[in-house]
Amino acid sequence: MLTTNDLRAEAAETSTALAAPAVELTRVSRLYGSFVALREVSVTLAAGSSVVMLGENGAGKSTMLKLVAGLTSPSYGSVAIFGEGPKDQRGRVAYMSHATMLYDELTGLENLTYFGSLHKGGEGRGVLEQKAAAALLEVGLEPTNSRRLGEYSQGMRQRASLARVLLSEPDLLLLDEPFSNLDVGSAQSMIERLLTYVAQPGSNGLARTLMLTTHQAELARPLAQTTITLREGRLVSQIGTAAS
Repeated sequence: MLTTNDLRAEAAETSTALAAPAVELTRVSRLYGSFVALREVSVTLAAGSSVVMLGENGAGKSTMLKLVAGLTSPSYGSVAIFGEGPKDQRGRVAYMSHATMLYDELTGLENLTYFGSLHKGGEGRGVLEQKAAAALLEVGLEPTNSRRLGEYSQGMRQRASLARVLLSEPDLLLLDEPFSNLDVGSAQSMIERLLTYVAQPGSNGLARTLMLTTHQAELARPLAQTTITLREGRLVSQIGTAAS
């Protein structure tokens, strides 16, 4: 039975989670030897933000996503995700990179069932397969397709990768060039799926947050509640909603 102190602690934790920005970078720099990938970047994004990051190749977009995902650490400055270090919040974050991070020798359904078991190991295989099949259908892939991922087209692989990251139902979704290798119709379908996803509440009723990089600014416009532009590792503009 919960005590009064337990309830107060739970309420305080929920209040803190609601107040904390989804993403907060404070004077972050990231160096790779003598190359400076990011230079004193400060960004604060409220939970529920939908953010599109623009910039030329080498501007620092992918580096910022990796810092937020906890896949690399800043050389200087600090990164906080929902008020904690990125590694402490990995269960609430999903990251889609240029690589699919899927297994070529498995089918789409086998891939997603396996990754689903990593996040929700307590669920039976039948339930995991149902959720995996639903995720594939939502991105326009047929779950009964017996072809292995290595036989998929680049566009199909991209959609399977999106299904993988959505399967974990993250509060913070990080997508690096998600529209590459997609035709216009498939890209539009992905955008519609992402718009639906971010409109749904995540854990604790918090709004979901999206950060994506792209070279296709016009295509991503429906998702650009906030637009961030990087140039040579520096933040040159942030237009739209920031954390209050």
